[in-house]
Amino acid sequence: MPSLIPLFPLDVVLFPGTPLPLHIFEPRYKEMIGECLARRQTFGVVRALEQGLAEVGCTAEIMTVVKEYSDGRLDLVTVGRQRFELVSVNQDRSFLRAEILSIADDPVTPSQEETSRAIQLHAELLAIAGATPDLSAADPSALSFYLAGSLPLDLDFKQKLLALRSEPGRLSLLITYLETLIPNLHRAARAREKSGGNGHVH
Repeated sequence: MPSLIPLFPLDVVLFPGTPLPLHIFEPRYKEMIGECLARRQTFGVVRALEQGLAEVGCTAEIMTVVKEYSDGRLDLVTVGRQRFELVSVNQDRSFLRAEILSIADDPVTPSQEETSRAIQLHAELLAIAGATPDLSAADPSALSFYLAGSLPLDLDFKQKLLALRSEPGRLSLLITYLETLIPNLHRAARAREKSGGNGHVH
């Protein structure tokens, strides 16, 4: 890891292994991404909060430049790589850079029961949305990130998940969250049907 990595504060929580499409249009980020492309360097995605930045972020690797516009804007596909903790933020350049510390997981393996339950709940949630799960690309040691990364979940919850240092802990948190969320979604869907299916939620 270089001593300072470029930082991209966004209103997202990026997980390792999860794709993140980006549209780059601000001059400072065009400069930052240009350098990352030239050096084949990753950059840090960290959630922008009302007061500063989240303490834990994830590096992003640029996989593909989908489109380059004549005015220098870019469409990219990046993917989350390595979680990190912010040590200090440097403001010498037009974009933020940070000194970071990589986060490693505790070497504990979740039970088969937890894994199966999380996969089942994930499938239930996708079924409500009319989608089918595809776990072919999932990393078994970071299944929680794969499952949560493919769902539009609350950002505070995603941030909490990102900071946890064990896969069993993350799966347990995800299971509890989905077990609360799914019945609520079913109730909302039933309420919509009763109100004539016009899709307005009061």
